[in-house]
Amino acid sequence: MLPVVWHPDAERDLLEIVAFIAEHDYRAAERMGRLIYESAEPLAEHPYMYKASERKPGWREIVVHPNYLVFYRVLSDRVQVDMVAHSRQQYPGGARA
Repeated sequence: MLPVVWHPDAERDLLEIVAFIAEHDYRAAERMGRLIYESAEPLAEHPYMYKASERKPGWREIVVHPNYLVFYRVLSDRVQVDMVAHSRQQYPGGARA
């Protein structure tokens, strides 16, 4: 079993998404934040359960909701959640260390 570690930038992405949704609907923001965060929990036992990303080669992706994606990498000592993004967003290249 590998620990699931959230990169600080991915945590920031999640907080920004929740804050944006909360401007319109606080309860929906809480639900979406929880859904995104909890989507990564099964990765500890099943790190390869989601497909390799075509958007970001070398990463894997979870389609949490039609609008939100979680990008992660399986490393030797952990599963690292690197980015949370809106599905229409441009995806910067390169991995976060």
